[in-house]
Amino acid sequence: MSSLALLVGIADHGSLSAGARSVGMAQSNATRAVKTLERRLGFPLLSRATTGSKLTQEGTLVVEWAREALQSLNTLWTGAQALAAPADREFTFAASMTVAEHLAPTWIGRLHEVDPRIKTKLRVMNSREVIAAVNNRDVALGFVETPDVPPQLSSTTVWTDELVLIAPPGHPWATRREPVTLRELAATHLVEREAGSGTRAFLDERVGAARATPIVEFNSNSAICQSVSAGMGPAVLSRLAVEGSLRMGSFIQVPLHEGNLVRNLQAIWRGPAPSEGPAAMLLGICAQARSGF
Repeated sequence: MSSLALLVGIADHGSLSAGARSVGMAQSNATRAVKTLERRLGFPLLSRATTGSKLTQEGTLVVEWAREALQSLNTLWTGAQALAAPADREFTFAASMTVAEHLAPTWIGRLHEVDPRIKTKLRVMNSREVIAAVNNRDVALGFVETPDVPPQLSSTTVWTDELVLIAPPGHPWATRREPVTLRELAATHLVEREAGSGTRAFLDERVGAARATPIVEFNSNSAICQSVSAGMGPAVLSRLAVEGSLRMGSFIQVPLHEGNLVRNLQAIWRGPAPSEGPAAMLLGICAQARSGF
């Protein structure tokens, strides 16, 4: 991954030498690293001249892929650290699957920037289980996707999310010109999240609980994406969970006649809002992220 970080550094700083300095690599080592990467990929990444080295068109494209790979690696590392936090020095919160996969790692990283002493432990579960954990005081703070937050719990919106309809390239919906109606969606067997998930609860509320039985149920967004890509059938998932696969062409986004299925992702807790400590700091970070700061 150091070679990818170097390539991004070259793009950001304008030269091989400046890119090498940005990642703390000697220029001689950087030259060898780029040549090794070029041999592995089978095409040149830099156009070398007496005036310096510039990215080729292929190199520019690889840089964009490298940025995504490095961001994914950072997300993995941050999330893994949160899952493995020592029990005696931790701030524990719970999050439903979409929040845990796509939002929580960034929030945790910013929390550690604010106070590196905080050891954060993330418990991943579906929305129903998060609500139970907060109700039982197993955790002080939870994040859910379901619209069904019990009235005894306090809540605030931390993110606005959109559910999208996806289908395999070979599915009839992938090429039809007319948008799919919610009535058609309700009558269609889908690849779905398990009962208790926020995505399932939101669909039950917006489309109707008396929908066609699922083709199969999974407790993982990635498992649903893989199943749709393999041709099992259509599904409705968060855009956060599918945007990477959509860019790769693994499946097709199908328009809905009634427009977007927009929902609020919420933080929940018991009693008054946290006013100090890690929980209050995390809520502040969520608010900043939502407003773009």
